[in-house]
Amino acid sequence: MDNSGRRSFLKKASLALAGIGLGPQAAAGRPGPSPREGPPAPNRAASPPAPPPFKLGLVTYELAKDWDIDTIIKNCEATGFEGVELRTTHRHGVEPSISKDRRAEVRRRFEDSRVRLVSLGSTCEYESADPAVVRRNIEDTRRFCELARDLGCLGVKVRPNGFPPNSNHDKVLEQIGRALNECGNIARALGVEIWVEVHGAETERPPNIHRIMEVSNHPSVGMCWNSNDTDVAEGSVKQSFELLKPWLRSCHINELWRTAPPWASSAGEIESTSRTAGFPEWRKPYPWRELFTLFSSAGYNRYTFAEVPASSEPLRLMRYYRALWEYHAA
Repeated sequence: MDNSGRRSFLKKASLALAGIGLGPQAAAGRPGPSPREGPPAPNRAASPPAPPPFKLGLVTYELAKDWDIDTIIKNCEATGFEGVELRTTHRHGVEPSISKDRRAEVRRRFEDSRVRLVSLGSTCEYESADPAVVRRNIEDTRRFCELARDLGCLGVKVRPNGFPPNSNHDKVLEQIGRALNECGNIARALGVEIWVEVHGAETERPPNIHRIMEVSNHPSVGMCWNSNDTDVAEGSVKQSFELLKPWLRSCHINELWRTAPPWASSAGEIESTSRTAGFPEWRKPYPWRELFTLFSSAGYNRYTFAEVPASSEPLRLMRYYRALWEYHAA
């Protein structure tokens, strides 16, 4: 066979072998990858994702409303919740009325654990048309700030709670802001902060909270993001987040299941569920992953506090909740 014939034969043989899953390596007597196995995997281990800069915590409202201090700590340690906000009126009994000895005992109990007592959840509010009611709430805020100082907390959560009937909304927002400025002076003197929850019918709308924070204009007064439907515009919270970001000090999160499914064609309403007393009836998917990405990009390194209904299986719920939180925060 001449050289041209030999070259033609080898070329045809190589093409035939390739057609049955063998390549030039096999034609030359060298083993190639199995057609079922595919190419060899890269020889490197996947790096685990970096943890988010913020942490997972728990508001005692409502999951832990019937737990004492020891149960709160035990259950949070068992499920990886790193911080707690003690909401007023719950079984834990941590109120401005407790003694100095009891304050020291509660502080020591948390400091000896892996769970930080981060904040106190008051219901102080300042929108009333009655100046005496507003003054009483400011003085209640003072007492919560004193308690927070004694317990080693970072802050005290307060809230607007809607507009009084037939009120001028602009004037109410300014009234709330001025009261918060006074509360900020109290908090600064005691070494703690005031956190304004994004809360209340209509007052929870981000432009209204923005106005309150502008009027308060105090370095010791910040905002507690509350993960409301009113944050969301066209499936995104970015616009609301940018509006309130300068004051971000704390965060409440809620039902992490309420996200748009990957096959959804739009970010419209989610299927209505039976409403739990004390909680909104959620109507919109919430972009948790986007929110957590915005937190990370803003350098937020505090807590995202789960505020969820009570459960007959609290530990099981908390373990699932942490897993879903890690998924959204990854």
